[in-house]
Amino acid sequence: MPQQPHHSFLLLSILMLICSLYSIISADPLFHECTSKQDTSLRSSSCPPFASTSPPPFPFSLSPGCGHPFFQLKCSSPHSIISINNLSFALLHFDPNSSSLLLSPQLSSLTSSTTIRPAATCFSDLSSIPAHSINLSSSPFRVSDSYCSRLSVLRSCSPPNLPNCSHCPWECKLVKNPLNLLNDCGSATPRSLQKQGCQTDILEYLDNFLKIGFQVEYDESQDSFFSSCRECKSKKGICGFNSSDPEKNFFCFQSRTRFSPTWIHQNDPNRVAILCSISAVLCLVIAVLVFGIVFRFRRLKSLKTEDDPTTLFLHRHRSASLLPPAFTFEELESSTNRFDPKRKIGDGGFGSVYLGQLSDARIVAVKYLHRHHQAAAAGRAFSTKSFCNEILILSSINHSNLVKLHGYCSDPRGLLLVYDYVPNGTLADHLHGTNNLHRKSSLTWQVRLDIALQTALAIEYLHFSVKPPIVHRDITSSNIFIERDMRIKVGDFGLSRLLVLPETSSSSSGYVCTGPQGTPGYLDPDYHRSFRLTEKSDVYSFGVVLLELVSGLRAVDQSRDKREMALADLVVSKIQMGLLRQVVDPVLGVDEETMNGIESVAELAFRCVAADKDDRPDSREVVEELSRIRSRTIGIK
Repeated sequence: MPQQPHHSFLLLSILMLICSLYSIISADPLFHECTSKQDTSLRSSSCPPFASTSPPPFPFSLSPGCGHPFFQLKCSSPHSIISINNLSFALLHFDPNSSSLLLSPQLSSLTSSTTIRPAATCFSDLSSIPAHSINLSSSPFRVSDSYCSRLSVLRSCSPPNLPNCSHCPWECKLVKNPLNLLNDCGSATPRSLQKQGCQTDILEYLDNFLKIGFQVEYDESQDSFFSSCRECKSKKGICGFNSSDPEKNFFCFQSRTRFSPTWIHQNDPNRVAILCSISAVLCLVIAVLVFGIVFRFRRLKSLKTEDDPTTLFLHRHRSASLLPPAFTFEELESSTNRFDPKRKIGDGGFGSVYLGQLSDARIVAVKYLHRHHQAAAAGRAFSTKSFCNEILILSSINHSNLVKLHGYCSDPRGLLLVYDYVPNGTLADHLHGTNNLHRKSSLTWQVRLDIALQTALAIEYLHFSVKPPIVHRDITSSNIFIERDMRIKVGDFGLSRLLVLPETSSSSSGYVCTGPQGTPGYLDPDYHRSFRLTEKSDVYSFGVVLLELVSGLRAVDQSRDKREMALADLVVSKIQMGLLRQVVDPVLGVDEETMNGIESVAELAFRCVAADKDDRPDSREVVEELSRIRSRTIGIK
C-alpha cells in the first residue's frame, strides 16, 4: 500500500514524457496553418492598404483563428474588407501610430433582408447610407471624437429637406439628428455648436461622409488580446484565437522544432532501444521531481490552512461553503503577468488594483494589499481587518449595482481580492479626469440622474434589504464604477460595518459607536463629532456625490477659498443665496427643463448633507424622490 502513490506518480510521469516527446517530434499544425495561409493569401492577391510584399501585422489576419477576432481581413481590390459585429467595411487606411482605421461601410451588410427600401422616395442614388445605425458596441473599436463632432454640429438649413416620413422614418430621423448614423457617438448635441454645420441636403452629405470614410480607434491597453500577444511573441509564437468558442479565447500557436539527432536514423536497429533507455531515465527523474513538488505543495497548503490567521478568522465567522473561492498566490500572480505595472488600473484604499485574466478566461480586477503596507504601527490590524471585513460583507450580499467578489487569497506574500472588472473607470474619472474630456461630455444630465438613482438603490439595499443593515462608510465618486453601458456598481467595502444594534435601541435611533473613518469631504460631520455611526452617514456621503453630479466639482479642492474648500459648504452657501446656477456644471448646457431637474436634485442633496442627521431623509426616501425626478424628466422628453 505505501508504494501506490509512487506508482501513480511514475505512471503520470510516463504519460507526461510521452506527450513531451510527441510534441518535440511533431510540429504544431496550427502554427504552420497560420503562417502558410497568410503567405498563400498574400501571393494570390494584393491586400491594400498593406504592402504587397509582407503579410498584415498583428492584430490583422487573413486566416480564420489567427490574429485578433475583430481584425479578420478579406483581401480585395481596391480595398480589403474587415467585418465588425457581422457588418462589413472597406478598410481605406490604417495608421499604426495612432491605432486607428478609416472605414467605409459595405451597404449590402448593413441592409436588413426584411427592410423594404422605397429607393425612389427615400435614398434615390445615395448608395452608402445604411438602413439602420452603425453599431460598434461590444467590439474594441470606438468612433473617433473628431468624426462624432462633425456629425454633432451638422444640422439642416431652414426649412429642412425631409423625405416622406411615413414611408421613410429612418431617413427623417437622420435628417433631424445625424448623430443617429453612428451609434457610438450618442445623441447629445452641444448647444454652443448648434449654429454651425448648416447643410441643405443632410442625406447627401452623410452619403459622401460614409464614402470618404469615418475613423475608429482601438485601445490596446484595454484589450487583453494585445497583452497576451506580446507574451506569445516573446516565446516566438503566433497569436490567434479559438473561433469555435463564443468567448474567443486567446491562443498562442507555438513553433516547435523537429527532434532528429544525427545518431538516430530511420534504418538504425538500435533506435528504439536508445529512445527507451532515455525515456526510462527521464521517467525516473520526472517521477522524483513530481513527488517532491506534490509533497511540498500539500505541505504548504496544510500550513496555510492551519496557521494563517486570516483564514482562521474567516472560517470562525462563516462556514467555508459560504465564502467565495480561495485562489493561490501563484494563480493570481500568473493572471496579472506577475503584477505587471502595465496592467495596473488603479490604487484602492489599501493597495494596487491590476487587470487579470483567470485560467477560465474571465477578466477580473485583482486588488493587491502588500504585507509591508500593514507593517506600519496602527495600520497592520486595521488593514487585515478591512480585508476580512470586505470578504464577509460581499459574500453575504447580491445586487446588480454592487461589485461582486469572485474570490480572495491570503498568503504570506500578500492579501488579494478578486472582483468584477468594470472597464469604464470610476465616476470620479469621468467627472474630474484631466485627460478624459470626452468622458465628461458623455455624462449628460439624463445619464447623471440614472447614475444617482442606481447608487441610491444600492445604498437602499444595504440599509433595508440586508439583516443586519450594512453601512458602507465610504460612498464616494471614486468608489462608483461605471460599465461601458453607463450602468454603475458600488465597490470598496473595506470600511463597511454591520449595524448590529443593542437590544435597547430602536431602529429609528439606533447606532454603533466607532471611530470616524472615511474620505475627507464625504465624512458625515455628525458622525465625526459624536462617534455614532448610523445609516444617515451614508446618506450624507451620497449627498456630496449628488453635488458632484450637479456641479462637476471635486468634493475637496484646496485651491478654493477656505470656507468653500469642501463642496458641501460651497454649494449649500450658493443654494441659500439663490445662486445655484453659478455652480452648475457648464458641460450640461442647461435648458429650462433640465434646470428644473437639477434644482430638484440639488434640493435633495441639500437635505442629505444637513448637519444634523435627523434632518436628513433615509435612503428609501432618497430613492423615491430620485425616481419622481427621473419620471418627470422622461415625461418632458
